[in-house]
Amino acid sequence: MPTATPRAPAQCPRQVVHSRTTNRAAPFALNASVLAALLAASSAPTPLYPRYQDAWDLSALTITVVFSAYSLTLLLALLTTGALSDHLGRRPVLVGALLVEAAAMVLLASADGAGALIAARVLQGAATGTATSAAGAALLDLENPWRPGRSALTNSIAPVTGMAAGVLASTLLVHFAPAPTVTVYVVLAVLFAVQAAVIPFTAETARPHAGALRSLRPALAVPLSARRALLAAGAGVVAIWALGGFYSSLGPALVRLVAPGAPQAVGGMVFFTLTAAAALTVWTLRRTAPHVAATGGSLAVILATALTLSGLHGAGLPAVYGGAALAGIAFGAVSQAALRMTLASLHAQDRAATLAAYYILSYLSMSLPAIAAGAATQHYGLRTTAHAYAMAAALLAVAALAALAASRRRAAHSTHNDLP
Repeated sequence: MPTATPRAPAQCPRQVVHSRTTNRAAPFALNASVLAALLAASSAPTPLYPRYQDAWDLSALTITVVFSAYSLTLLLALLTTGALSDHLGRRPVLVGALLVEAAAMVLLASADGAGALIAARVLQGAATGTATSAAGAALLDLENPWRPGRSALTNSIAPVTGMAAGVLASTLLVHFAPAPTVTVYVVLAVLFAVQAAVIPFTAETARPHAGALRSLRPALAVPLSARRALLAAGAGVVAIWALGGFYSSLGPALVRLVAPGAPQAVGGMVFFTLTAAAALTVWTLRRTAPHVAATGGSLAVILATALTLSGLHGAGLPAVYGGAALAGIAFGAVSQAALRMTLASLHAQDRAATLAAYYILSYLSMSLPAIAAGAATQHYGLRTTAHAYAMAAALLAVAALAALAASRRRAAHSTHNDLP
């Protein structure tokens, strides 16, 4: 008589849910770490700018060009490779971009002048732009249906957390490492190499299909619903990223102007204050209605600019740091609200391209005003430039408040018309 093969016990629904969640958790964490590491590398040079200026006699304009070379190349990469991972898959795009990012870190570690810095930042911008939309789209692919909204939250919090970590690590290494302009980049190069080695062992989350070469043509294909959200929150996004660009490139110089005798680390930590406040705000407001968060963030921009300017009129360093903290609160509130509004109900094939469009708007807002500020500093001085920059950011915040109010009125009118 044949022996019956024992049957495996059936899984209950709760066990199935736990299994699916576990399968998503590791790749989700890996892609979040990639996004954070990329942005940590982007902000790591900020505390080192005063050292570069002193060692190579660089002007404020040169520093903003070094900063913006990264941002503008990143924009070009987003325009051309933003949808590439939709066609080739997330894994191959991420592996290639992370290896290029590691090479950029090696170039930064060996830089011996402004030209080498700019070349390294160009390479870094190309790699970051390619990897950012792929990692962000992978996070959306891995959305847990039992925890909706986690992917949009991670896309908001990972970049600012990474920027804060990059500035903090770089500032600490300036004081405690034997070669501060080398060590931070070597650590990041090793991190990117490890991530590139691990990614091939994760499951592919996109369905590769034809059209990869065609997708490299610069284009912005944003669905109508996402386009409306970007229009509603666009002015606020421009304002917060412009403030981020100012504090990232000229924050240390502003600290020097207000407090000439302050330690060098104080200049680098002003941008850490902004990014740390942004990360905390993203987490705190994760369940707040997007329109409410965006409105509060736009108001915080106005307060941040006013407080920062008071630092130039006798309030000193505490006001500059307070302004940076408020700018961080504004950044966290508006960025997470804009992403939640933009990414709502997107189809899988639209994710990478839509994220690319958001980052293009963001980095244009971060780089172009920073370049203009660096050039203005050469002719009018940092004090006058800071006043003009703050006023422009405040006006953008006012425009954002008007756009958000108009969007709410349209939504209320549409709801009213749909009632029976």
